[in-house]
Amino acid sequence: MTLFTRIINGEIPSYKVAEDDHYYAFLDINPLKKGHTLVIPKLPEPEADYIFDLDDEILAGLMVFAKKVAAGIKAATDCKRVGVAVLGMEVNHVHVHLVPLDSEKDMLFTNPKLQLSADEMAQIANSIAQAIDPV
Repeated sequence: MTLFTRIINGEIPSYKVAEDDHYYAFLDINPLKKGHTLVIPKLPEPEADYIFDLDDEILAGLMVFAKKVAAGIKAATDCKRVGVAVLGMEVNHVHVHLVPLDSEKDMLFTNPKLQLSADEMAQIANSIAQAIDPV
């Protein structure tokens, strides 16, 4: 069972932004920018760790769900755009990074990560969640 499956199951706490029957979005605990969110599919074991191994329907649904979350991030953070990255090397569970962007440099994963308090993380998650149309 992956770390992300344990988050979905509520075994590990997260700053949830959105959830439906098939997908879950939560704040990255080592964000590049305030509002940096991870979007993951809820998968049976063994979980897929490479996005292009997903069934076409799950992959398409993941991107549609991510689009709704990105709209909430954009509204809550007032960024110019929301960048999308699929790296998939950190956790062996498919995940999409959504990063608020004001410049292309904001998407560099070599940038220093932000250190935010639990209160800041909760406030950001709540702001994004409120800005998302019901998913």
